[in-house]
Amino acid sequence: MNIIIVGAGKVGSALTQQLSADGHDVTVIDQNQRLVDNIINIYDVMGVCGNGAVHAVQKEAEVDKAELLIASTSSDELNILACLVAKKMGAKHTIARIRNPEYEKQLRFMREELGLSMVINPERAAAREIARVLRFPAAMKVESFSKGRLELVEYRLPPDSALDGLQLSDLYRNIRVRVLICAVARKGETIIPSGDFILRAGDKIYLTSSPDQLAQFFRQLGVFRSKASTVMIVGASKICYYLTSDLLAMGMSVKIIDRDEQRCIQMGESLSKALVIVGDGTDSDLLHEEGIQQTDAFVAITGIDEANILMSMCAARASGNNCKVVAKINRKSLVDLVSNESMIDSVISARSTTTELIVQYVRAMESASAAAQIKTLHRLVDGAVEALEFSVPADVPFIGVPLKDLRLRNGLLLAGIVRQNGKIVIPSGNDAINLGDDVIIVTTDTSLQDIHDIIQ
Repeated sequence: MNIIIVGAGKVGSALTQQLSADGHDVTVIDQNQRLVDNIINIYDVMGVCGNGAVHAVQKEAEVDKAELLIASTSSDELNILACLVAKKMGAKHTIARIRNPEYEKQLRFMREELGLSMVINPERAAAREIARVLRFPAAMKVESFSKGRLELVEYRLPPDSALDGLQLSDLYRNIRVRVLICAVARKGETIIPSGDFILRAGDKIYLTSSPDQLAQFFRQLGVFRSKASTVMIVGASKICYYLTSDLLAMGMSVKIIDRDEQRCIQMGESLSKALVIVGDGTDSDLLHEEGIQQTDAFVAITGIDEANILMSMCAARASGNNCKVVAKINRKSLVDLVSNESMIDSVISARSTTTELIVQYVRAMESASAAAQIKTLHRLVDGAVEALEFSVPADVPFIGVPLKDLRLRNGLLLAGIVRQNGKIVIPSGNDAINLGDDVIIVTTDTSLQDIHDIIQ
């Protein structure tokens, strides 16, 4: 597929890396010659230096032959204009990165009247991800499928875990909860486990089930935490605005801290139900003064990764590790460090969240059958594993066939089935896929595009 990316910044670079690795023909446009040179030297892509919203520049990039143009610059207006020009020149699909909260209210107009195929807001997407984690604090990360009916959670087994040394085939007998462990990350290795797999302390496991069953699972392990009711956020950013709006709607009490007085005033005017404080979130005395010991969750989302890490560790220590801690970290090297050392409960990256959503759209475009397109895609274990949701159309040849009679591809697991009536099925060999089901597949094959392809 011919794809043009306007903007070679953090998001543009991440998209270039992923889409070129998936075998697409990528052309990158940016006004900074150095950024263009860097990206074409690292990846097997074409580069054009210039303003991505200008007709002549898009013509040089051969936008008329492109199936997709993605505008990911730091300017919302430039992104919108670039998509409009591309659409007029013949690009089949366009995606615009739009961050301004004021534009959030007219996204439907932009899609319908301006012809945008997709509008992506990195801060909004990151805020939703944080909100999911605060609703389920025992997990490191929470992903939703089938409109929230089935969830996939990431959890690291602590040294004293009741699951240490347990064989997966004995899981239900010991825990008495219907969950499925569909992937395990252990010492740099990624495993799609079978029934004879034995869990070990330190494993990062990925479980699927309904929200109620997952909550019951963590209660059985003795590590369940109730939904956060009081949240302290440091960093009055765009993510903060979206996140606070979501948390207030969920009935949570929110306290916002930022050093910039003007930003605090603006946040206070926009979010009247939140308490906004001018102060330094790295000051442990301030955290104690504002009640960190009685706070259920602490979220560090400033623009500085290192500050977010230090504040999160300080908050965890000040609360006696009784507070759910979430940090926004964009640099992959720091994400790996924090994750490997279990320094922070949960890590969020707006860049990776944005990349994931756009890759999902691209993969859906590639799907051979419109009825069997990817509905949801989540990347696990640093992208080594994907969890995909498909609807089951009438032309699937294995409808009604017991799963034990199917020869699934290697490195692939059927992780969950959501029936049309909303019933959740954690699959066993006697279960079968029915017409209209939502099916969740977990696989190490990161090129899977169609539910027809899950059979050998």
